[in-house]
Amino acid sequence: MSIQIITDSTCDLPKKLIEEYNIHVIPLNIHFGEKVYKDGIDLTAENFYQLLESSDQHHPTTSQPSPGDFMNLYKKVASSGDDIISIHISSELSGTYQSAVLANNMISESEEDINIYTVDSRITSTSLGMMVLEAAKMADKDEDINSILKRIDELKNKIKTYFMVDTLEYLEKGGRIGKAQALVGNLLNVKPILALEEGIVVPQKKVRGRKKGLNYIIELIEKEFTDEKVNVAIMHANTPDEIEKLENNVKERIDYNEKIVSELGPIVGTHAGPGTVGIAIYAV
Repeated sequence: MSIQIITDSTCDLPKKLIEEYNIHVIPLNIHFGEKVYKDGIDLTAENFYQLLESSDQHHPTTSQPSPGDFMNLYKKVASSGDDIISIHISSELSGTYQSAVLANNMISESEEDINIYTVDSRITSTSLGMMVLEAAKMADKDEDINSILKRIDELKNKIKTYFMVDTLEYLEKGGRIGKAQALVGNLLNVKPILALEEGIVVPQKKVRGRKKGLNYIIELIEKEFTDEKVNVAIMHANTPDEIEKLENNVKERIDYNEKIVSELGPIVGTHAGPGTVGIAIYAV
C-alpha cells in the first residue's frame, strides 16, 4: 500500500521536481479557436506564449479535465489498497476540483479498492505546486495519510501569493478577475498588484511601472515574514530577463529555506497574461 499524489497542470512545478517526487499531473485543456491542446503535453509554456503572440485568437479559453479523465488516471496510478491525495486549483477559478470529486464518487460506488482524498487547494500555479510538493515529500518519507492531509490544510492558510500583471485584460476576458475588477482602468504604465485570498483574485495596490511593482511585492513579504525562515516560489509568464533580477533581489532580502523558480504554464498564462510576475511564500 502506498500514497499517490495527484495534481493538475496549473501547479506549474518544474518537470524535474514532478519526476523526482513521482507526482502525477492531469492536464487541463487550452482552446485556440477550433484547436484543443492538453496543457503540458501538446503545448509547452514556451510554445503557448509564441502562439498567443502570433495568433489572431488573442484570448484562448480553458476547460477542466472530465470526471472520466480523472477516473482513468486514478485507476492507472493506484493499486488495490492505495491512498490517493488529489490536490487541485481553487474551485473558485476552475471546475477541475468538481471533476475530481465526481470521479471520486464514481470510484467509491464501484468495486475499486482505492481511497481518494480530493482537496480544493484554494490557490493555483506554483502556490499550488508548493503545497503539492510538500505533500509528495511527506509521502516519500512514508508519513501517514492523516499527517499529510493535516499539513495540506495548514498550508491553505499559510501560503501567501502576490503577483503583478502587465494588464488586467486577460483576467477580465477569462472571467477570473474576482475582486480585482475594482482596479480596472487604463492609466498609463500602471501595474496592478494582486493576491490570492479565499480562492479568488483580490486587489492589493496599483503601482506605476514594473520595477516599483516588483519592489512593492518584496516589501510586502519582508514586512509579513520578518525573522521567519520561509520557502519561496518565484513565477513568471514569459519574462526570463526580469525573473533573474527578481531572483537576485529575493536572495538579498529574503531569508529563504527553499526556492522554486517556474514559468506560468498555458492555463494560468491564459488568464494572467504574458508579463505576469509573482511570488508565493510561506513560513516553514
